[in-house]
Amino acid sequence: MRKVIGYTAESIGYVIAAQGFLSFASQAFLGKDWGWLRNLVDLPSAAYLGIVAVGIALVGIGVGTRKGAARKEVA
Repeated sequence: MRKVIGYTAESIGYVIAAQGFLSFASQAFLGKDWGWLRNLVDLPSAAYLGIVAVGIALVGIGVGTRKGAARKEVA
């Protein structure tokens, strides 16, 4: 079950990080709004970097959960 949760958290983290980065980069460098996230909330550019951090944290949690389950199965 932890493997499934790890894969799910990791997948969601990748999507959140990509959307946050896309929104930040398009707003900061192009002056346009790209991505799906901008349809939900209107945030300043710096806030999108926080969303990227949340996505990266979810990826880390997902990978850590999968590795923890794999180590327990071997022992």
